[in-house]
Amino acid sequence: MFWSRRIAGACLLSVSSLWLSACASISSAGRISYTAQASDPLAAYPLTGDTLPVLDPSIIRQGGTYYAFSTDVAGFAASGNIPIHCSADKINWSRCGSVFPHGMPAWISRQLSGVTGLWAPDISYFNGEYHLYYNASTLYTQRTVIGLATNTTLDPADPAYKWLDRGVVLHSKDGDDYNALDPNIFIDSDGQIWLTFGSYWSGIKQRQINPATGMLLASNPARYNLATRPGVPDDAVEGASLVHHGNYYYLFVSLDHCCTASTSTDNYKQAVGRSTSPHGPFVDQQGTPMMKGGGTILLRGDSAWNAPGGGTAYLDPDNGESLLIFHAQNLHEGGTPHVWLKNLAWQNGWPVLTDISSASVVAARQP
Repeated sequence: MFWSRRIAGACLLSVSSLWLSACASISSAGRISYTAQASDPLAAYPLTGDTLPVLDPSIIRQGGTYYAFSTDVAGFAASGNIPIHCSADKINWSRCGSVFPHGMPAWISRQLSGVTGLWAPDISYFNGEYHLYYNASTLYTQRTVIGLATNTTLDPADPAYKWLDRGVVLHSKDGDDYNALDPNIFIDSDGQIWLTFGSYWSGIKQRQINPATGMLLASNPARYNLATRPGVPDDAVEGASLVHHGNYYYLFVSLDHCCTASTSTDNYKQAVGRSTSPHGPFVDQQGTPMMKGGGTILLRGDSAWNAPGGGTAYLDPDNGESLLIFHAQNLHEGGTPHVWLKNLAWQNGWPVLTDISSASVVAARQP
């Protein structure tokens, strides 16, 4: 999540052939690899409506509507914390409220002074409720909390619609070996629920969640290490999301830096690795472990769109749809972050990005 990234040496990403080439110093240090692509995934922007400003989006579908939750973006008008955007066809989007329209929960400012916005929300559905995990953090520090809000419906026209804040799930402090940023929920086929998190500071971690409460499962204190980037400035990996498809678990991450003071030097990328276990070890297409800096790049900037990342993979349990929602900076509009949405096709056991369509959706079984 971009607000608490420490700025380090970045490699300039501002030429039209970037999606075909790599920044050698970052690639060498991080041992990342690049997937073969027939065309630039960012060549044409298909979305319309209220598509900006959007950072760190997460998506889910209820019935015939897709809901996207995103970070509070400084410098833009807001009407509540954690904006929500809606679409019936995945192409045309409109603003449809916020999670905390009357301001962030009071406990946040008591626990973390100076917090002005909430970041990196993640939406999921289990135990009969929608669970929205989110971040509050102090800029450039590890003073970070993951909070939780729940709702029985996402439809603001439903009389039952009401977000209830459940408080702190996890926190980190200066001196810890992790940062409690960028929460993501993964629900395994056996019903076990896992919270993946981490931003810089030794990388991506995972803890088990109690399905009944949405909090950490007290009976399992184990913390799993999923990805890190030894030798890379800032250990620049974050924004993880985890899904299960076929025989593998896929860990999607964002690498390098985004949303610094100079848009032209942002070098954010979206990468992926896979494992036969939700706890790893995850490897990329070249077989490099993600705990040793590996990761196969799916997205990088081009001449029009820079720093694509902050993405969340979403596999619809009802209609079989696979999506990746993310943000990218429009260089023709001063770097304003827009929401992007791509299909995830699966070829030879690996995800491939394809364009979305406005095909009709299947009504969800969830209420």
